[in-house]
Amino acid sequence: MQKTKTYEEINLKLKSGKAVILTAEEVAKMALECSPEDILEKVDVVTTATFGAMCSSGAIINFGHASPPIRMEKIRLNGVPCYEGLAAVDSYIGATACDPDNPSYGGAHVIQDLLEGKDVLLEAWGKGTDCYPRKHIRTKINISTINEFTLFNPRNAYQNYNVAVNSTKKMIHTYMGTLLPNLRNATYSTSGELSPLLNDPGFRTIGLGTRIFLGGTQGFVVWPGTQFNTSKPKNEYGIPVSNSATIAVMGNLKEMSPEYLQAAYYDKYGVSLFVGIGIPIPILDVEMARRVSVNNSQIETSVLDYGTEGTPKLGQVTYSELQSGTIKIGGQKIRTAPVSSLSKARKIAGELKKWLQNGDFEITKPVQMFPKNTSLKSLKETEADND
Repeated sequence: MQKTKTYEEINLKLKSGKAVILTAEEVAKMALECSPEDILEKVDVVTTATFGAMCSSGAIINFGHASPPIRMEKIRLNGVPCYEGLAAVDSYIGATACDPDNPSYGGAHVIQDLLEGKDVLLEAWGKGTDCYPRKHIRTKINISTINEFTLFNPRNAYQNYNVAVNSTKKMIHTYMGTLLPNLRNATYSTSGELSPLLNDPGFRTIGLGTRIFLGGTQGFVVWPGTQFNTSKPKNEYGIPVSNSATIAVMGNLKEMSPEYLQAAYYDKYGVSLFVGIGIPIPILDVEMARRVSVNNSQIETSVLDYGTEGTPKLGQVTYSELQSGTIKIGGQKIRTAPVSSLSKARKIAGELKKWLQNGDFEITKPVQMFPKNTSLKSLKETEADND
């Protein structure tokens, strides 16, 4: 029986059409009857996926130069502020930036409008210089008129995420949706056994340069995501039981699809961007086969009280429980609801599987692995220096 495989061997099988590819859900079912050794022998690649709100997202845009040219020092797209400190006509629009006069419309909506081929109003101002004499421009742009349109997301695809509840008597509005009082609902985000970073919790195959499905086209993992934290407690299967590591990703928005990038507005919270990500996991050895065999009953996450200062932990549940529609905390039955789309995640995993089967996608060995021992620092408040 084969004990190890290499990236090169797997890619040759992909090119010849001989590779066996399963989704993470399919291999989890297979693992109920097959050992990790059997899975290593029978399976070459496992596709994973997630589709959820990822606030730490945005786009780099190059507008091109006007005549006479302008050094843009204040930029608005459909009223949404963009970062102006990159260069004369480069900008970064964050997904959660919003139009002050219309807070339900934000950077995520601008990105989606451009992706759908719509015209967007660009207005920019500059002080005027010898080389950039223009002081103001107001015009319309679209995906065809701009030069570069690059998705660059500093923190996506959380390895796991907590369940949100509210024990107070008052309804609250959060990035996890509206939380009803007295523990009357619970929301969660991760796609469970399909989730990319839960199938490779040690980051043995995911690192700098990993080729991924991103927004409907090929993209790349370009760095550890912000708040990359490997120090969180883990369960007996080596899986963190709360929000842990993340990835930074990049890809060409001009090749992406609005089906896999969708703007959203959370009532009384703000704007976010739903991002579709799929990552192929090569089955290199028995340990990787064991990792991708994890199922929803073996993946746990923490239930946090968002209504109480410090968001205390109230319990721990599995994704099998979450996806059943109810969980029990302190003897109380609580209805659950996802704030991500499992059906869309399944579609992404299936699409990536087809790309691999058709030879349109190959797996890539990371050019640099991610750090192993990381933790987070908290922002500390200090008194202002009055001297």
